[in-house]
Amino acid sequence: DVVLSYGWLTEEQITYMVAVSESTPGPIMVNMATYVGSSQAGILGAALATIAVVLPSFCIIFLISMFLDNFLEIAWIAHAFMGIKIAVGILILDAAIRMIKKMQKKPLPIAIMICAFLIMLLIDVFAFQLSSITLMLIAAVVSLTLFLIKGSNGKAGAAK
Repeated sequence: DVVLSYGWLTEEQITYMVAVSESTPGPIMVNMATYVGSSQAGILGAALATIAVVLPSFCIIFLISMFLDNFLEIAWIAHAFMGIKIAVGILILDAAIRMIKKMQKKPLPIAIMICAFLIMLLIDVFAFQLSSITLMLIAAVVSLTLFLIKGSNGKAGAAK
């Protein structure tokens, strides 16, 4: 409503952005806020819009986490969290299945998927203490390396 009333995006752009946001990782509103911020004020606008959308939820979750141990002592809340864990696991499994169905059926993406699955399984089985940030940074380095190798192969092929 605000986007349309201020003319930041057209209805067609919003429809396109919803479609793009549904196919990218992360909450739709965060992706849309980042896009609108970027379209209105560049990188700074994107950063500020993203922070503005994420900050309230972050603050609420932070406050809840300060008292979570006390809440988990209440039996029905502890059981509710166990149910939430199961639901989140099912949602993650569903997302993984959808991504596998849409994935390119080429050797490299399949190899990356299998390696990522095996690494996650080993981390879980052997209870390695790796932060998710470390894992994301490792994945980013591997992805960038593969992209650069693929790019350099393409340029070499074009020069021939």
